[in-house]
Amino acid sequence: MRLTADLILQSPTFINTLKDRELDLRGNKIGTIENLGAAKDLNDTLDLSDNDIRQLNNFPRLKRLRNLLVSNNRIRTLDPELAQAMPHLEALILTNNELGRLVDLEPLTALAHLEHLSLVDNPVTKQCHYREWLIWRLPSVRILDFQRVKDKERQLARSLFETTDGEPTSLAKSILEEDSKTFEPGENIRMVDASAAAHDDVSQASVPSLAAKAQEQDELRARIAQSANELADVQRLEKLMDGGHIPGGLAHQDRSKPANSDQAMDEE
Repeated sequence: MRLTADLILQSPTFINTLKDRELDLRGNKIGTIENLGAAKDLNDTLDLSDNDIRQLNNFPRLKRLRNLLVSNNRIRTLDPELAQAMPHLEALILTNNELGRLVDLEPLTALAHLEHLSLVDNPVTKQCHYREWLIWRLPSVRILDFQRVKDKERQLARSLFETTDGEPTSLAKSILEEDSKTFEPGENIRMVDASAAAHDDVSQASVPSLAAKAQEQDELRARIAQSANELADVQRLEKLMDGGHIPGGLAHQDRSKPANSDQAMDEE
């Protein structure tokens, strides 16, 4: 379902238990975030849970928004300009989505007021040093995955990812460089064109002419017929020998030949 202006205007808006004005867009099978400008930045909380959203992007400027709930979606990427759209965001609930890499969470580092963050049931939570990394990259966060961030955890995070000079450690650099490739406009098109051209060259060089194919087919039929005749002869000889009959060619074999089977095979 599309997130239209009509859907936004028809959706429930109420004062929640935290005394915040909330817009409820939960459970509408929304696939793409759009037309949120129709909400006119009148809400403290926006609930987009239980939809089919894959990218957390395309937000208008929402200076009033403090809480964003997007649990139970299919989100894999975050808008790099998320902080510009929601500069005062304090709580972001991303429970049960498909975020997979630590570097995919970098857009969150620009959210200066973010205090509550949940990534429970995302693949990224299984990454090594997941919690320490977020504690280091998001110093404003006080509650991570519904657990309070402790001072000991902050110290451990700094020791893992920051040198005494305040520079990133080699471990931190390796995580940050995981997505270091930059996209150049037209790069994918050039790669596809080159791949297609190479494929065409290989195909033209490897596909034989029709005449060559016909000749190969005739040779193959001849070999099949020859193999069938040889197989029939072998089966006939086996039947004679099983019945105690010695084929004529073998009965008149020169008895002066060596009995050793290996030597006989060599002479043949």
